[in-house]
Amino acid sequence: MSKKAFFEGTRPGNNVTYGSTNFDLPILYLRDDFFGLYFSIDKKKAKAIMPSKNLNPITLPNGRAVIAIMAYNYIDTSIGHYGEIAAVIPVLHNKKHLPFMGFMPLVKQGAHPHFGAMVQHLPVTLPGAYEAGRGEWGYTKFVTDMHFDTNPEYLEVNMSEEKEHILDMHVKKRGIHMKDGKAITTFSVKDKNLIKTVIPQQGVQRISPRTKGSYINLGNHPMAKSIVDLDISEKPFLQTFYTERAAILPSGTVVEKGVKPFEGYKPKKVSKGNHTNTYTLYDL
Repeated sequence: MSKKAFFEGTRPGNNVTYGSTNFDLPILYLRDDFFGLYFSIDKKKAKAIMPSKNLNPITLPNGRAVIAIMAYNYIDTSIGHYGEIAAVIPVLHNKKHLPFMGFMPLVKQGAHPHFGAMVQHLPVTLPGAYEAGRGEWGYTKFVTDMHFDTNPEYLEVNMSEEKEHILDMHVKKRGIHMKDGKAITTFSVKDKNLIKTVIPQQGVQRISPRTKGSYINLGNHPMAKSIVDLDISEKPFLQTFYTERAAILPSGTVVEKGVKPFEGYKPKKVSKGNHTNTYTLYDL
């Protein structure tokens, strides 16, 4: 018996419209550049911004919580070519971590039944992705400009809104190769409902606790300030990037009702967004 193809059964999809954006669910991500850094943050401050008391930030052995800042340069998707940066806080829903083992769900991630990532911010470069994300999942999206720089030694993204600097992230290409078939699980809030979305993915990841030369620079934009307010560590403790990856974004499921609103940063005006890339290859 042949193995089921990753995208098999995803089409025909469920056609939906939000604003001026019409698309099919699930959204298919066929190819992207995905990289990011993990930092520690203050546990009490992370807990204070949670929309539900049942969301408990995962902690490291030193008692601090975690924030992951991840960049996605979406090269081929079913809704177009765009960029996205996720600032997420790993959490457990309806379960508190065990003493001295609070970091284990972070290791298992999608393989742990209570694990998910509370999406603090999710800026994108495509107005259609903004309308889709806010409308379907309540994701904390707004439209920005992003420039991605890819070469054999590092991956980098620079993000701004209306020329106001938000962040720069630089990730060195290093780490152990491993296959990753764990789903990404997110939590978001739509109409005071806590939405859990399980995103199947397949890829090859390189991950390393050696982060020298990898960094993030945060500006004075409200998104950047809200991350700084969580007492983010000066240096990352873990880095990752994918040499190849594919994903499927379906509708989410309501797992809790009557939670606090969690809309993130919302500018008064939606900008057009700009997404540019630089690819540098060495002559062989």
